[in-house]
Amino acid sequence: MEETAQQDVVFLELRQKLQSGLLFIRSDAVRDDADVKIESKQDSTLSVQTPERTYEVKLASAVSLVQTWCQRSPADTQHGSHFRLRLKLEQPTEAPCSVIGQLRVNVTYSFLCQSCGSMVLRDRTFGRVLPLPNGNWNALVDDWCCHPDPFANRKLLPRDGDCLLGDTFLLLARDSSCEQTLVREENSLQKASAEQKRSSKRVTVSCRSCSAALGEEVTAEVLKLYVTEVLVKPREDGECDITQLRLESEPNSERQRFLERTLAARLVELSSAQSIFRFSIQTPDDKAVILLWLLNTDTLVASFPDAAARGDSFISADEVHPGEHQSCRAAQAVKVLYILCSDSKLQDVVDVWEKDISVHPLPLPQSSCEELQKLLMSSTSRLPTFLRCMNSYQVTYRSDHTHATTCDCLVIMLLYFLLFI
Repeated sequence: MEETAQQDVVFLELRQKLQSGLLFIRSDAVRDDADVKIESKQDSTLSVQTPERTYEVKLASAVSLVQTWCQRSPADTQHGSHFRLRLKLEQPTEAPCSVIGQLRVNVTYSFLCQSCGSMVLRDRTFGRVLPLPNGNWNALVDDWCCHPDPFANRKLLPRDGDCLLGDTFLLLARDSSCEQTLVREENSLQKASAEQKRSSKRVTVSCRSCSAALGEEVTAEVLKLYVTEVLVKPREDGECDITQLRLESEPNSERQRFLERTLAARLVELSSAQSIFRFSIQTPDDKAVILLWLLNTDTLVASFPDAAARGDSFISADEVHPGEHQSCRAAQAVKVLYILCSDSKLQDVVDVWEKDISVHPLPLPQSSCEELQKLLMSSTSRLPTFLRCMNSYQVTYRSDHTHATTCDCLVIMLLYFLLFI
């Protein structure tokens, strides 16, 4: 009963490439499948009518319903009604770019703290915006060179006017204004390997206004800023168009949305540009925290909460009315498998992934890794029960808004997996 009370009343998942979908309605919301009426209205709106309420989902443009039929699994009859949908799709939606995908030369940018909105770096114009090598490039040097590694113990650093793009961070030259906006703090790191008994020092760079960690000091002249911690704003724009983030009255909720949107955008970009589908979310000291396996990027999801139980929804609605009519927009999603490395039962799986050079490391601050874990665990509890487990799999979806009035955005949908590669 507790699980049923937590999960959303109506849950919708659509696959654009397959032109099909799944609609789930909780058992306490409808007694008989015949009482449910599903139809497609004008301007790509899907209407689901139950005896008590009408739910409307605004789909992406050029998406409409062709056919629907009920499909109920005998093992899951106590959970609710399952409806399969067939869609008509004229043009698939495109995923928005991340900050890293949009930075350009000869454009003036300002960098803000994501936590409090304070200016960190003002009016930076880059003569060069260059990508850094793949995260595993050091491991492949032996395959490239017939002589000793020429890059051993050497770092790739930006010059003045450069912006070097990592997978989850930016490397920038430090200037005099950083003394007024940033705070340095030295931290000692103890290497996990028994062979390296000496502790190393890492200099954390934090916002002077709110003390939020923004990145690291690579050298005295070079800063590493994580894209999950900063906003990037073109000077000529009045709005923060690159990140499409608005600092609202619920900082914790907005922070979660920003984190999942940023990570999802990077997964899409890396998989598209480099055909990478397996990722290891790591702390700055290279400790794996979460393993992700990207499955697809063409999913649209929407859900409606139990209005009597709580006021938020798993996929946040434009308008959530506790009365007879509820509506929301379907949000674009990526779908991945994941495991939490903190589970000691899965250590064998983690060891296999760590030895596989095809797994792409994605470093994030320790605090962001912890936030991401909480997001996944929280999301799982909101899913329909039959979607939480699939053999040894557990499922979770994540979502957020691109704008307050238009919810077409990049969402993250993640599954818990037990699989050897």
